[in-house]
Amino acid sequence: MVNWIQQALFLGTLIVATWIIFKRFKFIKRNILLGKKGIDKDKIGGWKTTLLLAFGQKKMFDKPLVGIMHLIIYIGFVLINIEVLEIVIDGITGSHRVFSSYLGSFYPFLINFFEILALGVLVSCVLFLTRRNILNISRFKKPEMKGWPTKDANIILIWEVALMLALFTMNATDSILQNRFAESSYVASHYPRVGTFAISQFFIPIFSGLDTSALIIVERVAWWVHIIGILSFAVYITFSKHLHIFLAFPNSYFAKSSSVGKMQNMDAVTKEVKIMLGMQQDDGQTPQEVETFGAKDIFDLSWKNLMDAYSCTECGRCTAVCPANITGKKLSPRKIMMDTRDRVEEVGKKIDQKKEGYKEENILYGNYISKEELMACTTCNACVEACPVSIDPLDIILQLRRYIAMEESGTPPAWNAMFTNIENNAAPWAFAPTERFKWSEDLSQDN
Repeated sequence: MVNWIQQALFLGTLIVATWIIFKRFKFIKRNILLGKKGIDKDKIGGWKTTLLLAFGQKKMFDKPLVGIMHLIIYIGFVLINIEVLEIVIDGITGSHRVFSSYLGSFYPFLINFFEILALGVLVSCVLFLTRRNILNISRFKKPEMKGWPTKDANIILIWEVALMLALFTMNATDSILQNRFAESSYVASHYPRVGTFAISQFFIPIFSGLDTSALIIVERVAWWVHIIGILSFAVYITFSKHLHIFLAFPNSYFAKSSSVGKMQNMDAVTKEVKIMLGMQQDDGQTPQEVETFGAKDIFDLSWKNLMDAYSCTECGRCTAVCPANITGKKLSPRKIMMDTRDRVEEVGKKIDQKKEGYKEENILYGNYISKEELMACTTCNACVEACPVSIDPLDIILQLRRYIAMEESGTPPAWNAMFTNIENNAAPWAFAPTERFKWSEDLSQDN
């Protein structure tokens, strides 16, 4: 009877968690597709970039110790889920360690391997918590990280520590119960004798003094905490910056493969300029009307820009290398991505609530990202190069700045003078192209 109740509770929990995750991913997908369509499929990174960045964590190893710890957590997250698969099957069928009957002597080796990985995850998470909260690392102390972003990172790390401790507790009490098969028919039928395990054996002394009934309760509570913790974790990360665990893969796949950071010209404008400069003949066709120059809100950005925003890990590597931020300017590439994601989330919620006017109520430029931030960018591309998952803050900055220049005419006077010179003289300097090499005449006279 108890098994049936546990199975029903587990199945209900699994269905609820799966439904929430499905609904959330559907919401995120719809939000990403609010951006403009169109991407040059010949210029995407593809599987090579995905393997190097998302699977191989290539850019994380710019800092070897941090890269190794991150890789341990990543591998642990992927491989320990094999054990989670066993727990899910046990929860649905009412069995216990279902794989042990099929894998034989290989089963203890597999669990030992998982436990060693779990210990690596536990140690890495503790070190990351120490690094974030005790060590004075400037990129974790920036203004955009105050409040929820810092709490979010800590919640995930503490959560993972709790999950690993629950795993060790479950395996330790299980190991004790295996040797008490004579005390209970339930124990004899429910706990196969698979031996002790590499790490959890050191937890056995903590629980060995408990009687069998108490041990069963502790083992079952640890089992439930572990599996519900994992299901809750899977739900939580869809609302968290840790969504990059999933989105890093498609984001790396669709990343630019060449000319990273290059400004994308507007075809209609490029055609007019080429005709004006005599580089192209006028074909007589009426140019396609451009709705807006640049971007003022998420609807003017591409769907890849919006996927970038959802994929942001908030690690701050982009901001740490940004020369504008380093010299005290307001610009933070990480904040650009966080603001874009917040605006997309706001729009998505208002669409679901069927609220009107959400397109004009709060726009990305002005309400989330200021002109001061955008004008501080040097377009050096350091932020793009630093990102571990090929996020491109520069592309969003350039599109918003294009709107300022071409729709608002809001660029600084020095920029306006440069634009005028480029238009009139085909160069940033205030003299005609015919006089461009006059300086060399003086050199030849001196010789």
